Amino acid sequence: MAKKVSKRLKALLEKVEDRPYEPLEALTLLKETATAKFPESAEAHIRLGIDPKYTDQQLRTTVILPKGTGQTVRVAVIARGEKVAEATNAGADLSGSEELIDDIQKGMMDFDVLIATPDMMPKIAKLGRLLGPRGLMPSPKGGTVTTDLPTAIEEFKAGKLEFRADKSGIVHVQFGKAGFDPQDLLINLKALQECIDRNKPSGAKGRYWRTLYVSATMGPSIEVDISALRDYKLAEAE
Repeated sequence: MAKKVSKRLKALLEKVEDRPYEPLEALTLLKETATAKFPESAEAHIRLGIDPKYTDQQLRTTVILPKGTGQTVRVAVIARGEKVAEATNAGADLSGSEELIDDIQKGMMDFDVLIATPDMMPKIAKLGRLLGPRGLMPSPKGGTVTTDLPTAIEEFKAGKLEFRADKSGIVHVQFGKAGFDPQDLLINLKALQECIDRNKPSGAKGRYWRTLYVSATMGPSIEVDISALRDYKLAEAE
C-alpha cells in the first residue's frame, strides 16, 4: 500500500530538484524545508562503496563537529576508585562502578554516550545485548574506552560523535540542527566528509563515495555534489 504523503511534505518536495546541489545551496535548502513544529536535526545519509560483512570494509569511527551538535549530550562513565570522582569532576552526568552496571542492566538508559575505563570492560561485556543495538557499547575505536576521562567527556559534550556504516554500507549522521546557519552546517559536513575519507577501509574497492543526501528530520532528501564538497576548503566555509 502506497504511503500517503502529507500536504506539507508534498509542497516541500516540489522545492527540491532532482540533481546534485552545491553544498551551501543544499544546506540553505535544507534549512528552508525544516518546517515541522519542533526543532529538526540536520541529517546526512552517505552511501559508500563498501560491504561491511567483510572486516576490511567496515567503517566505525568518531568525528568532532566544529560547530557542535546542537544537542545537550548526557555522558555516563563506568570506572572504579578515584576515576569515578575524576569523571564527576570532569562533568559526567552519571558515574559509577558495579552499581551503575546493575542500574543499566535493570533498564536505566538516561545517557547518550557511555564511556568506560579499560579495566571495567570485562564487567560491561554482559551489557552487550542491551547496549549493542542502541550503539552505546563502549569501544576503543569509538573513543569511549579510555583512561583519559576528562578529555573524552569534554570532547563528547562539545560535539564529538561516534558513527558507523550500517549493513548496507550507508552512514547516517546527525551533523547539527536545521536551525544552524547554513555556513555552520557546511563546516560540520566538511569535517564529516574529511573524517570518512581519512578512515577509508583498506578493503574498499572502486568508487568509495556513491551518493550523499542531506535532509531535515521531517524534510525531503537533497542530493549534494560530493566532488564540490571535497573541493571545499574549510577556510572558505569559515
